[in-house]
Order: sequence, then structure tokens, then C-alpha cells
Amino acid sequence: MSPAHRPIAAAIAAAALAAGGVVASAAPAAAASGDLLISEYVEGLSNNKAIEIYNPSTQAVDLAAAGYKLQVFFNGGATAGFTADLTGTVAPGDVFVFAHASAAPAILAQADQTTASGLFNGDDAVALVKGTAAVDVIGQVGADPGTEWGTGLTSTADNSLRRNAGVGVGDADGTNPFDPAVEWSGYATDTFDGLGWHLTPSDPDPEPVADCAAPPTIIGSVQGSGAASPIQGQDVLIEGVVVGDFQTGGYDGYYVQDAGDGDPATSDGIFVYAPGGAAVNPGDSVSVAGDVAEYYGLTQVVSGDVEVCATGQALPTAAELTLPATTAQREALEGTYVTLPQNLAIGETFEYGRFGTITLTNGRLDQPAAVVEPGAAANTLAAANLENSITLDDGRGSQNPDPALHPDGAVFTLEHSFRSGDLVQNATGVLDYRFDTWGVQPTEGADFTLANARTGVPDVGGDLKISSFNVLNYFTTIDPTPTNDRDDDRTRGADSEEEFQRQQDKIVAALADIDADVFGLLEIENNGTAVKALADALNAKVGAGTYVPVTTGVIGTDAIATALIYKPSTVTPVGGYQLMTSAVDPTWSDDRHRPALTQRFAASESGDEFVVSVNHLKSKGSACAESPDLKDGQGNCSASRTAAAKALTNWLNTTVAPDGRAIVIGDLNSYDHEDSIDAFVAGGFTDLEKQFNGEHAYSYVFDGQLGYLDYALAQPALTADVSGVEAWHINSDEPSLIDYDMSFKQPAQDALYAPDPYRSSDHDPVIVGLNLTPDTTAPTIEVTADPELVWPPNNGMRTIEFTIDAADDRGEVSVELTEVSDTGARASWTQVDDDTFEVTAVFGAVYRFTWTATDAAGNTATDTAEVVVGR
Repeated sequence: MSPAHRPIAAAIAAAALAAGGVVASAAPAAAASGDLLISEYVEGLSNNKAIEIYNPSTQAVDLAAAGYKLQVFFNGGATAGFTADLTGTVAPGDVFVFAHASAAPAILAQADQTTASGLFNGDDAVALVKGTAAVDVIGQVGADPGTEWGTGLTSTADNSLRRNAGVGVGDADGTNPFDPAVEWSGYATDTFDGLGWHLTPSDPDPEPVADCAAPPTIIGSVQGSGAASPIQGQDVLIEGVVVGDFQTGGYDGYYVQDAGDGDPATSDGIFVYAPGGAAVNPGDSVSVAGDVAEYYGLTQVVSGDVEVCATGQALPTAAELTLPATTAQREALEGTYVTLPQNLAIGETFEYGRFGTITLTNGRLDQPAAVVEPGAAANTLAAANLENSITLDDGRGSQNPDPALHPDGAVFTLEHSFRSGDLVQNATGVLDYRFDTWGVQPTEGADFTLANARTGVPDVGGDLKISSFNVLNYFTTIDPTPTNDRDDDRTRGADSEEEFQRQQDKIVAALADIDADVFGLLEIENNGTAVKALADALNAKVGAGTYVPVTTGVIGTDAIATALIYKPSTVTPVGGYQLMTSAVDPTWSDDRHRPALTQRFAASESGDEFVVSVNHLKSKGSACAESPDLKDGQGNCSASRTAAAKALTNWLNTTVAPDGRAIVIGDLNSYDHEDSIDAFVAGGFTDLEKQFNGEHAYSYVFDGQLGYLDYALAQPALTADVSGVEAWHINSDEPSLIDYDMSFKQPAQDALYAPDPYRSSDHDPVIVGLNLTPDTTAPTIEVTADPELVWPPNNGMRTIEFTIDAADDRGEVSVELTEVSDTGARASWTQVDDDTFEVTAVFGAVYRFTWTATDAAGNTATDTAEVVVGR
């Protein structure tokens, strides 16, 4: 499994949040009123779950010291099926957010504590407990409502609920009937913009008055020179030109910029939050009265009143923002009209379909541990990558936006799309900071250049091909509860038959085009039958009986497994399959890694044998207690992956393939400078991708950075037979919007689908070519002398230089001088270096120099160059 996506800033800077444990306990007794209360409840799609807790008191509350915990009572249960002990401090008038660790970035940006355990659904009661007593309960403990409490938007299923401002005391009686409409307001699925703050009865509700004739406060003094406004909570009157209008689309506001204060450290623009406010347009000069606030790190004025002073005003000149840019440089331009003049590469597209965002990078960026050693060098490059990256948003805060917008401002279609590596120049709009990410909200389309066009299947040569292919949770078992994420550890694939067919068609199209003789498959359902189903679907396209699976049944305990399919017409299994597990080597962790599926094959034509070992090692995304993240660029569980690499290499070298003809393929969840890959190399394996494609090879894009997690590592004897290796970039560079998944998409975006190889997975397949048939073709060689005719024949020494061109259809060829002959009574010669000689210029002398070329199979060819004196 690949690491979960987050914005690049969060991936580099955010610390891990504490996870709650699952504990069964009895229903709590009721506590006294006047305590903390639940102020917001988010029950969104997938793992978008969060509970916000508000402190209405005048004293800070230490949650752990006071014994606060959250409990979930599943499906009408009378005892808690989940308990999380809360940690941290809640300031007076502030909130604390508890969320699922795999929730959307907008939730995680506000989360104070997370858990990876399954949280609540609409039919589960949620209790905030202090010690053994409840202080607030959503739902009714011991009662199963069927699907939800409430109706419509004001219900507990697939909605967000916010506590009304007039409610200051929680509902401590978890046994009474629950109607959310009494104290809560409902919002649509995956509405997160209320998390992180709570409007209470004590909040002031001023009614400031805008006045174009009154002297305004300079925006720079509101912004200040730091990350937050120095006058938060104060009423201000500002005036400036509207440089970006985002009142529709979810942001509910606009940006205003004034003439400036002359201080380059303070921004001259600011966001005006004005939901339901008077309409304004770019070029309007406006006076805005309101309250200064910080929201998701964005300084804003919450509008109480606006007056349009003039219309049709010229916008200020867009400030040029170039990468790399520090946080301070960006902070000084927050809320202002900017342009990005460089030709920037499209980096990350993972959140494009869901949130309309892409990242732009100053050139294509490498994963640090893919090009430098873990530790200080990797951390330095990570910081540099952050300064060389910026988000290009779409001016909309809503999820699953329709239509999806191309960076050039047009509608995204299959015919008008883009890929990572394509170029965007002159992106222009307003610079802001949302969800821990600096981004440009565009006010016009950017210039776009297609720089990374799709390619056909790479030609890796050879007469047999092996391919590693991650099939991204290909499950023949359809998720029976697609809106319930508590069973997602077992049913990770398609949510419907339609989704499954879309997924299968894309995978089959890619496999058919690659046409490998052996496929190693990853992330396939571990039910013993999914691999046959995929082989059958592939055969329906390419011909009955073309592929057969290595039949293993269920292997290991994870929901996903590795698998092998092969062409019986070109290769034959030799013996049965073998598995690397802790039973073979106790240093291999069965809890961390899927069993390494290993099979020896013989080529039908030549009889040459080789071993394929398909592996999927532990991901970086979740922690290993015995192998924590050392903050050196290798992520979680590096030591566990390294132990697995050592165990596997030892087993292959000594037991399975002592003939040196094994290849390890699959997702090793490590970049090539990490310790685990060093262990493979130390064990005698060659990293074929690096050998054939260099340091910047890639098969995966994460946080806009390139690297490869998908490997082909070969023992020496087999390395000699490798004709070529390449990743086919059909997945990593493609936006996920065009994949099979129909979640988080409007109907128009569901239609952005084609049964072709593109975005059939999130990892690129790696293809290896092997030369296994006997090589009987001689190499070619051509030798030329300069000069061929020596004049004058003065009996002196003359320098002769030779050019030797030798080649072989299967790779490298060696060349050696095998014979020199001369005629003439006083002829003589001397070798200066490999291709330079001196000859005596004796009249009538003839010198003949013969070279022999030899290929890896021992085939030879010769050529002779003749040098004549004075004829």
C-alpha cells in the first residue's frame, strides 16, 4: 500500500498525532451540567469523521488530567465499542478537534488528535465522557435508529452538525430520545469549514458601518509582518480594490488590496469573509467594516458591512512571485494579486478531482531519499522542495467541483487534459493560505504547454518480458457497505459492479498492451480467486489460455496479496511456488509484510531458468512500534523493511536461486537511497532501474515529488541477460480524476473515463526485458586508419590513429587487437595506446592491423585496416 496523500507542507512539517485505542466499556453515568460540550459533528464519506469539543469556561482544561475521553456505541450497543482517551489542553473559548487519521486534509488541518480506528456512522451514539460520567451525548445509547437520528440535512448520517450558538450545556443523559433539530443545525455531506471555531452566545455581534468617506485602516497594519494579524478580534475599516471575487463556489468572500504602506514585509491585500453579503466585482473600490480574524492560518476581515465606492478601477500590477520562495516571502504577499512568471511543472494532481487543486513545482522535484542519503541531506532537500512548490487552486472551496477546470481556465476533458510534468506559466490570481498550503486562487487561465505526452509501451528488447504491476486493490468482492468504512480493512476495492467493471477494464487494457510473459501483481484481493478472475478477463481480450495464474489460495493474513500470472506458451513453472515468511526466517515480520511469492520458471525456447520473487513490503504511511519514523526521510518502518530485505536476499542467494538467476520485483515502499535497498545491493542484487535509467527514474509521484517504489532487482547471472528496464508512465503522471473510482465525483466527472491503460493504478508498471534464446549472431566491427596512405617515404616515424566501431544486437561487445603484420625489409611499428600506433615510413611497406570483436555469448567478428607507405 502506498503512503496516503497530504499536501507537501504537511508531509514535511506535521508531527504524528496520537491515536486512541479500542476499548469496550459500560455506558457512562450522567455528569453535572456546565462542562465541555460537543460543538460540531462530522460524519462524511469514507473516513471523513470528526468531533469538535468546545470549552465554554474561563479556564483552560487539561483533557488527560481531567480524564476526558470519547466513546462510540455502535449500532444501538449499550457498551462502548470504541474509547479514545483525549490528550491536550483546550483554552477558554477554544475548541479541540478529534478526527480519523485518514480524513480529508481540511479536517486534518484542524485536528488536535487522531485515530486510525474505525469511527462512528449515522446509527452510532457518540459520548463525551469525563471520568466515568457523560457530559454530552449525540444519539441515544442502547437504541438503534436504523440509519440515523433526525432527517434531511439535520441528521447524523452523511452530514455535518453544528451546535446552535444558544446552547451552552451538553446533553449529559445518553438514554433519552435524541432529535438533532432541537439543538443542532445541519449541513451537507463533507462540509468542514466550521471545524476549528465555535460561535457562542458570548461572542460579540457588532454591526460596523462601511464608509467610503472615512479614513481607512491600512491593510498592511492589519496583516502585520508575522504569520498572524497583530490586531485579531478588533474592528477595522479597510478600503481597497477587489482583486479576486470568490463569493460563489464555497469561499464566500473576496480579496481587497490597497495602495500599500511601503513596507515590503507586510501584505497589502486581505480576504474579506462575507457569506450572503452584497455582491462585488473585480475592479470595485470598496469600503469594508468588520472584525479581524485568523481562519486556517489565513488572515481575514469578517465583513459586517460593505459600501462600493467606485467601479471599473484598474487592478494593481500583479506582483511576480518566483520559486523558490520562503514562507516569509509568501506571507508578505498573502491576499494580494500575484503572477507566477516561471514555466513551472505540474507536480501533484492527487487532489485535483476532489478539491480542484494541483501543485506547481520549479522543475520536476525528486523524492529526497531517491537521490540523496537519508538524514541531513534528505531533510535539506525536503525543505528546498517545499520552497520550490506552490498550489494552484481553482477558486472554489466546494468538494468534487463541477466542471473540473484545466489550468488554462478551460473545462477539463479527456481530449483537453494534462499530466504531471506538463508546464504552466503566468498563473495569475490571489495568493492565499488554506489547509496548511500556500496557493494561488486564479482569476484567469494560465499558459499551458504539453511537455510530458503519453508514450507507447517501452521497448525493453529481449525475447521474454517480466512486469511488476500494482493493480490498486483489485477486489472481486464488492464492498457490501460502501458508506461504512469499518470493514474497509477487508473490502478495499470497488463499491459497485459498475465500478468493478471500470477498474477491471483499465487494468486489462494495460496488461494486454504490456504483453509480458510473466506478470507479478500487487494489491490483489487475498481470497484465492481474484487472480484467476483477472487472468480470465485478460484472456477474454487477448485470447483463451494466453495466461494462467500460479494458484496459491489465500496467503498470509492481509486483505491484499501478491500474485503471478504467466504465458504457458513461453515459460513453464519449475517446481511449486515458495513463500518467504517468518517460518523461513524469523527476522521476516508476517505482521508487516505480505509473503514474498516466489516461483522458478524455464523459458520454453531456450530452457534457461530464472526465479521471480514478487514482494510488497510495509508502507511508510502507518507506524511500526518497533521501527518508528526517525525523521531522516525514510518514513515509518524503515528498519522493518531493511530486515525483510536482508532475509529475502539471504534466502534467494543460498536456497532458492544459488545459480544467481533471481529477480525481485514489486512495491518495496522504499526509495533507492534507503537502507532496505542498500541491503539488496549489499546482497549482490543490481538495481536495474537505476542501471538502465539513472538516478531520476520514477514510477510514483507523491507530494509532487518523483521516485520509484516499484523495483526490479536482479542477481548477477540474470543481470547479464537483461536487455532493458523501464517504467511505463501510464499512472503516476495522470490525474486520478480519470480513474475508475466513482466516489467523490459528480456525474460529469464520472463520465471522464475510458477503458484504456491510463490511471489504471497509482503506480507505474515496471517492464524488464530478458535475452534467453541462444545468441548465434556475430557482432559487427569496422576499422579505419588515418591516414591510410603515408607520404613521403622518408624513413621517419608516422602516427596512425584507428577508429573502431563495434556493436552487438544484444548489448555490450569487447574489442581487442589480435594481429599486426607488415611487409618490407625495414618495416617496423610501435603501439602508443589502444588505438594509436607509429609506423616507419619505408617506401613500399604495408602494415595490416586486425581487431576482433566478441559479444557476451562468445560470437566474434574481425576487421583489418591496411596502411601503405609511398604507393
